[in-house]
Amino acid sequence: MKKTLKIITTILLPLLSLAACKHQAKEEEVVSENVTDAKKDIDHIKKEIYTDDFGDQLEVAINETQNTVVVRLNGKTYELKKSEELPEFTAGDAVYQFSDVRGEVTFLKKDYNMVLFHHKKNKPSSADTKMASY
Repeated sequence: MKKTLKIITTILLPLLSLAACKHQAKEEEVVSENVTDAKKDIDHIKKEIYTDDFGDQLEVAINETQNTVVVRLNGKTYELKKSEELPEFTAGDAVYQFSDVRGEVTFLKKDYNMVLFHHKKNKPSSADTKMASY
């Protein structure tokens, strides 16, 4: 009888404590997910994908609430802070700079003055307008 009581105690006690620990962790995860979802609703994020003449794609996510830009190019991700001093939309950090000025999107490495990506947005063509001939 004592032997079976010891076996039951050594098996049941760890199983019950293990089940209790897992249950608490699930509740904490649910609470943290709700906070994250609420934060996503508050932030205003605008995403765009640009393709240059060489076929490279630059994915840009602009968080207008926090004034940050996330740039993805060639499998790498760069987080940049929006600059209020420079014209139109420009963001950068100590090494990289992203700008969208007058329809030209540029992503460059400052130290080497090297352009990593350049894209010129299409302007409306004048093919739809008719010209008068004399």
